[in-house]
Amino acid sequence: MAVSHHEMRVFPELATRVPGLTLCVLTAGRADEYFALIDRNRAHLTQHGDYEALAASDYETAHAELLQDPSPSLRCGVLLHGALVGRVDLVAVDPPKYSLGYWLDHATTGQGYATAACQALIEYGATVWGATDVFAGVTHGNAKSGAVLTRLGFEVAEDFETYTRYHRALAAAPVP
Repeated sequence: MAVSHHEMRVFPELATRVPGLTLCVLTAGRADEYFALIDRNRAHLTQHGDYEALAASDYETAHAELLQDPSPSLRCGVLLHGALVGRVDLVAVDPPKYSLGYWLDHATTGQGYATAACQALIEYGATVWGATDVFAGVTHGNAKSGAVLTRLGFEVAEDFETYTRYHRALAAAPVP
């Protein structure tokens, strides 16, 4: 079976600047761990009105999502010493423009993990995919998520009724 151009560029595991914190491609092989992560974070995922659909997922829905190929986007698990503690996605909106989405287990917030995981994936997108722009939306009231984006160099691009759109221009390296 031929490997797609996208698959050849996907990492087996991507290190972050935080020791023990890595990213992996999130596939159906981690469905049990992913559903347990969702299940124990239902209140956390919906406290600002975002991630309602994810928080309402049952096992079959969560597993089915992981069976779908996200190409040309990238869906990653955030691993802390090998245990799944979150998710970060780089979504191909209009390449080389991408969108960033992320969430962590409530028990692991406030330790710099979201910032480190997002930074690693943004750098991957810039150097491997030639991303030039990354956007992210933050529901009003979710100041901690906005702070992550500010630390990553994002700026407010537009304010909407229920969320704020952030933008970061990247200096993309040529795609090999």
